[in-house]
Amino acid sequence: MHPIVLAAAPAASSGRLVPAALAGIALIVVLITYFKVHPFLSLTLGSLLVGIGAGLPVADTVDAFVKGFGDTAAGVGALIAFGAMFGKLLADSGGADQIVDTIIGRTGRRFLPWAMALAGALIGLPMFFEIGLVLLVPVILLVARRAQMSIIAVGIPALAGLSAMHGLVPPHPGPLVAIDNLKADLGLTLALGIVVALPTIALSGPVFARFASRWVDVPAPELYVTGADERDAEDDAVDLKSRRRPSFAVTLCTVLLPVVLMLGRAVADIALDEGGRVRTVLDNLGTPLVALIIAVVVAMFTFGRGSGMDRDAIASSLAGSLPPIAGPLLIVAAGGGFKQTLVDTGIGDLVADWVKDSDLSVLFLAWLVAVLIRLATGSATVATVTAAGILAPLATTLDSSQTSLLVLAIGAGSLFFSHVNDAGFWLVKEYFGLSVGQNIRTWSLMETAISVCGLVFVLLLNLVV
Repeated sequence: MHPIVLAAAPAASSGRLVPAALAGIALIVVLITYFKVHPFLSLTLGSLLVGIGAGLPVADTVDAFVKGFGDTAAGVGALIAFGAMFGKLLADSGGADQIVDTIIGRTGRRFLPWAMALAGALIGLPMFFEIGLVLLVPVILLVARRAQMSIIAVGIPALAGLSAMHGLVPPHPGPLVAIDNLKADLGLTLALGIVVALPTIALSGPVFARFASRWVDVPAPELYVTGADERDAEDDAVDLKSRRRPSFAVTLCTVLLPVVLMLGRAVADIALDEGGRVRTVLDNLGTPLVALIIAVVVAMFTFGRGSGMDRDAIASSLAGSLPPIAGPLLIVAAGGGFKQTLVDTGIGDLVADWVKDSDLSVLFLAWLVAVLIRLATGSATVATVTAAGILAPLATTLDSSQTSLLVLAIGAGSLFFSHVNDAGFWLVKEYFGLSVGQNIRTWSLMETAISVCGLVFVLLLNLVV
């Protein structure tokens, strides 16, 4: 397949549009990085600046932002909410611990980094990065101590699994909003995302950790708790002992259920005739919203009742999953508003007109735009939604597989070189007891490896799909 390419536009055709877009993006970056303004407000103000700067009346600018905000919230909001519910049930039931303990318990020291990468990927499939990190850190510390290995040797592979899934595979917020903005097929993107993620995790996790553990050889830090924390931990331990965990097989099948349903739809659309009964059933079951609803309902029995949780405990777990996603959901929706403002000003059409007779790959351009926004803002989600908004008009010129690869290129770019403006950077530093320099040589370089490997595998896939 010929590479997707991008051409340069003549300066005279830019008019007010390009300066307005650059000013809006610059405002978002400065507000987030220097003034520490919440990304939701920053994206809103940036959208207004883009519209007004490009010559749209204020009322039309507001209408464009509201339309994009509402469409995005409607398109991905429920998916994010159901994904959070599923993840909370997985955590509260002990299912996440069961996955980790089973994988680690059946692995020798030599293959321990690979087992940690697998654990991170499985936990990261249905969970937000921060939640998965909190769940995995105690396991990482315990495994490092028991195996008498550097925390880098076992921690980096687990973090690679978490991070790659967060940036490349739905139902995480970044990939979901990119899929929605670019009108990509979710099932196909999920399938290609897993194809890209697995070798990326292998190279940036266990393989990279072999070198990183030589550069930074530190033991697992002691867990520090107060007396009150110790009493709470003892109470929690008593509660967990009285509650049975779902089995590994049941947990794994439940985690993979929505993935299988969505992949089944993608396969059916390719292999089966339209209108056939089997394809119709698979299409309905594999619709993202339906697949996640089915997964949550099944999890209420396999995770909830299966671990001994009563109705009140299940209800409490589901309710507790929603407040933490309010911030990410608003950011994602505001990113949709920013995208719609770009479209309505005509900036998107201008970018689309550049796609002619050039040697610059659009996949590489998408990755590069996400990289620059990631470096400036520190947020993978902001980088994804902003880059997807800028590049949305290009998707209309691409076929289904290329559009999915465009989503993955943006996702890979959004993970590039986490540093001091990224909350994840400080979480890892404090949990692992590293200095800033040590964290840069391990965590930051690992994120860069994920980003670069992801781009390479996306470009290779573009040659064959």
